[in-house]
Amino acid sequence: MTTHALSDTGTLTGRSLRHILRSPDTIITTAVTPVAMMLLFVYVLGGAINTGSGGSYINYMLPGILLITIASGIAYTAYRLFLDMQGGIFERFQSMPIPRPSVLWAHVLTSLVANLASLVIVTGVALAMGFRTGASVADWLAVAGILILFTLALTWIAVIAGLSAKTVDGASAFSYPLIFLPFISSAFVPTDSMPGPVAWFAENQPVTSIVNTLRALFAQQPVGDDTWIALAWCAGLLVAAYAAATAIYRKKIS
Repeated sequence: MTTHALSDTGTLTGRSLRHILRSPDTIITTAVTPVAMMLLFVYVLGGAINTGSGGSYINYMLPGILLITIASGIAYTAYRLFLDMQGGIFERFQSMPIPRPSVLWAHVLTSLVANLASLVIVTGVALAMGFRTGASVADWLAVAGILILFTLALTWIAVIAGLSAKTVDGASAFSYPLIFLPFISSAFVPTDSMPGPVAWFAENQPVTSIVNTLRALFAQQPVGDDTWIALAWCAGLLVAAYAAATAIYRKKIS
């Protein structure tokens, strides 16, 4: 981006963030669902689940909960983008000397900030519930980097939904499969405990490699090939979603 584009993106991002600050229940609501899941799995179901890891169940499940937090949060990105489209905001911006990508990037950066806030809340609750890690600063930075990349990838998918939806419900409904995807992965139980076809899908979908990488970083264990697979999934989804979103956006405003 040029300096002018960066300045406009910053201004539009500030506008979106002010909307969230006026309605902080968005972040709270995003964090409520994963927190409720943690309480349910740790204090109700966790005692009956054998992960074979030997550690506490919350240490095992937290990576999956963090991904569910992101999947829940991006629904609001699609919702806010849909309202802007329906409210004619984009048409007004077209009459101003604002670079076209700045409008979309403002929503994406707002999503990133809001989701990071939700992740901090969920991690804080997990610590209060007994989550412990010996991860170093470098490990935490690696965790943050993967979560940011995953958030960006899903947010651009949310942009596609926000631009393409015909109704408010349709704008956010796309996130439901993404929220449930961690349940068919290694997020809550080992994949070798699943029936053959389900185990194959769980092993080869993106959430499993991401969860395994985060879990290994928290446990200070070797990450192996899962890191490169996770990064490849995130980068591939990000590039594909970005290309599709920008193409749809150009068509919408042309």
